Amino acid sequence: MKLRVLLFLLAITFNGFSQNNVLVFQSDFGLKDGAVSAMKGVAMGVSTDLKIFDLTHEIPAFNIWEAAYRLSQTAQYYPTGTVFVSVCDPGVGTSRHSVVLLTKSGHYFVTPDNGTLTLIAEQLGIQEVREIDEVKNRRQNSNESYTFHGRDVYAFTGARLASKTITFEEVGPKLPSEVVKIDYQKPVFENGVIKGGIPILDIQYGNVWTNIDKKTFANLGLKAGDFVKIQIFNGTKKVYDGKLKLVNTFGEVPVGTDVTYFNSLLNFSLAVNQGSFSAKYKIYSGADWTIQLSK
Repeated sequence: MKLRVLLFLLAITFNGFSQNNVLVFQSDFGLKDGAVSAMKGVAMGVSTDLKIFDLTHEIPAFNIWEAAYRLSQTAQYYPTGTVFVSVCDPGVGTSRHSVVLLTKSGHYFVTPDNGTLTLIAEQLGIQEVREIDEVKNRRQNSNESYTFHGRDVYAFTGARLASKTITFEEVGPKLPSEVVKIDYQKPVFENGVIKGGIPILDIQYGNVWTNIDKKTFANLGLKAGDFVKIQIFNGTKKVYDGKLKLVNTFGEVPVGTDVTYFNSLLNFSLAVNQGSFSAKYKIYSGADWTIQLSK
């Protein structure tokens, strides 16, 4: 026991970050059945002292890109040492790696390495990546189950890590400091045009959120009250071409008016006041959706 405590203290000294008993779940399971509850049950079986939270379980089925975005949208607001378990795993049971990423910010992400970590790696940085040793870090008597690694591997390992039952080093062997990434259009300003992506929708209201931040947008020299020329593409197909007013609040225009604004993440966005821009123009989100802005 004394040796185990000593090793744990040495591990904290090595990576500089200690787990904090906080465990956050994300999945594409939905809440119609018992899958999410099963994962939480496994976690509580490891330690009843865990503080368990849900990020979301409404990721569209198999949509790895949206799983990546929701992590990047949320993780930064949780304290150092928080463990995230993200399960959007269309390749469950195949040879894709099961990993834990420790970011430079001190957050832990337990997930298949299938693109889910694309944005987190860029946003919070990669401190170290370890592959889950499924001989040691797998729910007991689950070896014959091949299609629910969220319960048998990820929830179990995440709970053991968050509760300090294991150290980060005990997760498994160290991997190169890289993760599988999904290609997407980053915001750039070239020849008077800003190019960016549409990573996500504000689903409740149908607003279209881009990844074009205020600093990049400032290259156009436009301000609230000015009009922005906008072109939106799905792959190579142009699906929208127009000019819209930039506003600070929706109340500045009549109900039903198309506008642009900066959302809560201070990224350029499009909306219909009390309507759905997405539904109106059949514009959606993902790595294959891009946008161009100009004067």
